[in-house]
Amino acid sequence: MGASALEIINGRRSTRRFASDPVSETDIHDLLEAAMNAPSAINEQAWQFVVLSGAVFEEYLKINPNTPKGSPAAILVCQDLGAEKAPGYAVQDCAAATQNILLAAHAKGLGAVWTTVFPDKAAAVRSLLGLPGNVVPFACVPIGRPAQSGAKAAGSRFDANKVHLQGWGKR
Repeated sequence: MGASALEIINGRRSTRRFASDPVSETDIHDLLEAAMNAPSAINEQAWQFVVLSGAVFEEYLKINPNTPKGSPAAILVCQDLGAEKAPGYAVQDCAAATQNILLAAHAKGLGAVWTTVFPDKAAAVRSLLGLPGNVVPFACVPIGRPAQSGAKAAGSRFDANKVHLQGWGKR
């Protein structure tokens, strides 16, 4: 039996170094399916996804250098402003979809990391990928097998000082 949902959530950590092994089409499909099963404002599903690999991904990395190099593939999560039923909520839809990609990758034994698309790089990303005007690049998630097998063990990040009961400062 696989890991529980809480083990997946609590054990996930960002991967920034990847082995060169390819990511299968089945794995990419599974990650995209997980993304599309994320909650969204009034079920608007105001997202689009661009799968990146090879030369196109290399060009993307030149535009947005905060994204770690070395992963064989990435998923670019984009806001679809034309699909918004509740203006301003596509960003939340995309955040939930991105988190689902990260969790699904971890559940499948893959590594991934959430990277932002800098606003000053959005026009260049749009141009490279031919994104229509209503589609805004949100996050790029590089995906692959983690390069190191003995990664730092995930510990709990729970902090009771950040929990307030029935009002601020009440514990």
